[in-house]
Amino acid sequence: MLAKDLISETVPALKTSDTGQTALNWMEVFRISHLPIVNNQDFLGLISDADIYDLNQPDEPIGNHKLTLLKPYVTMEQHIFEVIALAAKLKLTVIPVLDENGHYRGVITANDLIQHVAKFSSMDQPGGIIVLEMAERDYSLTQIAHIAESNNLKILSMFITSSPDSIRLEVTLKLNSNDLTSAIRTYERYGYEVKKWVSTDDMLDRFYAERLDMLIKYMNI
Repeated sequence: MLAKDLISETVPALKTSDTGQTALNWMEVFRISHLPIVNNQDFLGLISDADIYDLNQPDEPIGNHKLTLLKPYVTMEQHIFEVIALAAKLKLTVIPVLDENGHYRGVITANDLIQHVAKFSSMDQPGGIIVLEMAERDYSLTQIAHIAESNNLKILSMFITSSPDSIRLEVTLKLNSNDLTSAIRTYERYGYEVKKWVSTDDMLDRFYAERLDMLIKYMNI
């Protein structure tokens, strides 16, 4: 999924003639804390609610002030993973998108990113989850997939996490069935540590809520 497929159709861009209060009102409506300032098709930068409060003159046009603005952006063809990385690195609630000519095309909201992450992670598909933990040297995608398939399961999605100071990996598998007992036993027989597994609707709801909450906190939304 590319940035051009994620652009919001509702979040507006500010003009330099707009007041700080207008910006704050829009931020409240869309539950964001950043908005782009655009002159025709030229992206001038992002302004935050903190920037506006610092001006202490919300009824004046924002163009009346000398602003030092961040100018982060992604291009139309960048992958969703790159968009997420930029949002997380700079703690952005919107990510501007520019075309190949450097013209402003819109923004991607962090909330929309989270919803798309849920979709491509197959969170809305029926099935259970197994979380494996292993040393980096023991990771084998081929073997992990083979074990699932040997138990008549299909991996719908998979993601890997690891702490920077750790040599261990956590591999989360979304599978197409809630009957995980046989697969769990096989993974353990092959030496994988089954750190967690969830199969009931209540357990899955809690698991997804925990993971999405972690992502939201990480992106500081």
